[in-house]
Amino acid sequence: MNTSFRLFVMMVLQLAIWGAWAPKIFPYMGMLGFEPWQQSLVGSAWGVAALVGIFFSNQFADRNFAAERFLAVSHLIGGLALVGTAFATDFWPFFACYLVFSLVYVPTLSVTNSIAFANLKDPAAGFGAVRMGGTVGWVLVSWPFVFLLGAQASVEQVRWIFLVAAIVSFAFAAYALTLPHTPARKDAPGIDNLAWRRAFKLLGAPFVLVLFIVTFIDSVIHNGYFVMADAFLTNRVGIAGNLSMVVLSLGQVAEILTMFLLGRVLAKLGWKVTMIIGVLGHAARFAVFAFFADSIPVIVAVQLLHGICYAFFFATVYIFVDAVFPKDVRSSAQGLFNLLILGIGNVVASFLFPELVSKLSAGGSVDYTTLFLVPTGMALAAVCLLAVFFRPPSHGPVAETDDVPATATAAQV
Repeated sequence: MNTSFRLFVMMVLQLAIWGAWAPKIFPYMGMLGFEPWQQSLVGSAWGVAALVGIFFSNQFADRNFAAERFLAVSHLIGGLALVGTAFATDFWPFFACYLVFSLVYVPTLSVTNSIAFANLKDPAAGFGAVRMGGTVGWVLVSWPFVFLLGAQASVEQVRWIFLVAAIVSFAFAAYALTLPHTPARKDAPGIDNLAWRRAFKLLGAPFVLVLFIVTFIDSVIHNGYFVMADAFLTNRVGIAGNLSMVVLSLGQVAEILTMFLLGRVLAKLGWKVTMIIGVLGHAARFAVFAFFADSIPVIVAVQLLHGICYAFFFATVYIFVDAVFPKDVRSSAQGLFNLLILGIGNVVASFLFPELVSKLSAGGSVDYTTLFLVPTGMALAAVCLLAVFFRPPSHGPVAETDDVPATATAAQV
């Protein structure tokens, strides 16, 4: 089994854990009778985990554990926490179990990226194909729920979203020990040079600051999609509850193609245009949600834009950081953007969109047109910022060197 395929399977398992529960968690919490503020608090757990991850994974785990062993232990604990989440029906036990899962799972997202970048000969060209494994995992894990859930699923049925995730997590804990050995980085930044300080210094470079702001906006939009999409499909569009996850997974099917093509797209269009297309994908999808909710074929078809939304922006950001910043600040920069994508954006989306749903609800129905125009407008604002102010130091991926203008600029801030 060659290295690229082993890393591909790693991504399959990593994202399958997330994909098992993400589309249904907010509707499930509604079934349990959780108040909007309680649902928002659960959503904020990933923000806490992302913040803790900057300190723990960058300052302790990276310096003391081989990456593959860190994954094994984290996913064993995460699997146990998911089992607890599945059987907790009161808010505080549910929140406690989910928080433990978040604390051990969120750091592994950056660790798997690090393992991939460390073991690929040409990360800019090869990461897209490896990361495509995560997309495959997200798609595959949605299919068992066609049989596990009914059209009007009960609490007992929907709790399988966490049990399936736990099963995959246990499998990944074992598989992680077979991954290429990625030793502890004894020379990683120590306590006197904290990762978050190094990361935030990078904001002194204008192109980093603009990308930081746009990533925040787009991460709120992206996470908001998972907060709202399943309820929209089942309650407004009329798609059966056991089929909604499959419909949502069509976006990941499209992501397979876009991740496969990402390296060539970046080489041809460059960083800026690729990112703009990715954000425009969000604007187009939510605009369709707003104005074409009565057409099931159109709503199903527009899910295919998800591949463009993820690959052309978020995956591009990860590759951009690895390609542009000098080696001694890449880990810090990845932590900074992970904090936005997995943490702060998730927290803001978890509070913003449930509150908007509540305010736009009347008589048991939601004004989805107004609701979806909010993320549409946010996406268009982000596109304007990229188009006018984002000036990357290189057009696209170039041969790695420590002396290109990009690394010089980043290193000086």
